Order: sequence, then C-alpha cells, then structure tokens
Amino acid sequence: MLTQLQSRFFKQSDPKVKEFIYRLPQSWWSRFYEYAWCASFIESSDTALDAACGILHPFKFVLGRSCQHAYACDLDPRILSSDSIIDDIRMEISEEAAVQVQDGAYMETHLSHANLSNLPYANDFFDKIFCISVFEHLSLVDMQLVLQEFHRTLKDDGIVILTLDYPTIDLKIFQSFVQNAGLEFFPEADFELPLDALHTDLWGGLYCFRAVLKKSGF
Repeated sequence: MLTQLQSRFFKQSDPKVKEFIYRLPQSWWSRFYEYAWCASFIESSDTALDAACGILHPFKFVLGRSCQHAYACDLDPRILSSDSIIDDIRMEISEEAAVQVQDGAYMETHLSHANLSNLPYANDFFDKIFCISVFEHLSLVDMQLVLQEFHRTLKDDGIVILTLDYPTIDLKIFQSFVQNAGLEFFPEADFELPLDALHTDLWGGLYCFRAVLKKSGF
C-alpha cells in the first residue's frame, strides 16, 4: 500500500493497461500507466470526482461503474451531452470504442460543466478526487485556485490522486502550491528522476509525475 501511495515519477516497470473500456491510442503515452495507478485507488464505497475529465477519456465511465457516487466535470460544455461524448469517441478513437461505451451504459456518472477553480460541489464532499494530466494546462494562478478547491471539497480523511507532466510543471513551485492550499503529500514524495522513468520524446520530451495529497493535519 505504501508503494502505491508514494508520490514519484512513473517508471517503465510500473503496471500499465492497454485497454481501459476501449483500446487506448498509442499517442496517450502516459495514460496506460496513469489509468492503471489511479484505478487501484477506486473503492465501491467512494464518492469520487474525475476533475477536468475530458470528453472522450474513459476514466469517468469507470468511476461510474465502480463507485457508490461518481462525479465528473469539464470546462467543455459538450460534457453535458451523451451524444456529443459518443460522437467524439467515434471520431477520435473508433466506432468500436463508441459502441463499447454506448452498449456498456457507462453513464452512471453525474456530469457537470464547470471550471476547476470554482467547483459546483459542497464542502467536504469527496472521498477521492482524481485529476489526470490536467495541471500542465493550467496557469500558475489557476493551479493555486484548483488546489484550494480540492481542499474545500475533499473530506477530512479523503485523498487527491493526480498526475502531471514534467518539466512542464516546476515541481518546486507545485510543492509550494500544495502547502499553501493546506494540503500535503501522503505519506511521502520522491522528486528524484529515476533512470527508468517513463518518458516520451513528444512535445519536446516529457516525464509523468504522480502525487497523492491529503489535508494537512488529518
């Protein structure tokens, strides 16, 4: 369990999945590992959020099938249209993937059109908040606001499970934002880049960092 919780860079030797409801595109270089890791935290009793879930990305559907209460939100207004979601999967992934999602009735998740810096959820609401490869798309100001919103909507004994791209995100800045938001790494973090770190040459070369956060003092 401690190995699962450790905040660190993904390694090439970590567990991965090639299919997550549907077969994942090769260009989603880190999702094979991110989905395998994030899914290992899901429990049937959870009230969980997929924050900035994307339109075609499958993690929100898995939450809907696996959790007691599953929520997902995105800034794209198409998130409110099941037809738009299926159409996007059909166009960007495949007809087979669209059929798999549609036939599997993966629509138990409560979907919202929302900005992460102003989440439409009550205080102390979620057992788990998942945020997969989102922070590299945020401004520094928004990154701070989002972490504050995660703190507000997270239960005192809840955890945030997130991933981000490095060096797009400066990890020292990220650490300071985590602390300023009243969060901390749980139980520990290793910021050293290992020799076998997961890496892609795409977008100038990237690594993927994973983090587990909880409220400070709980």
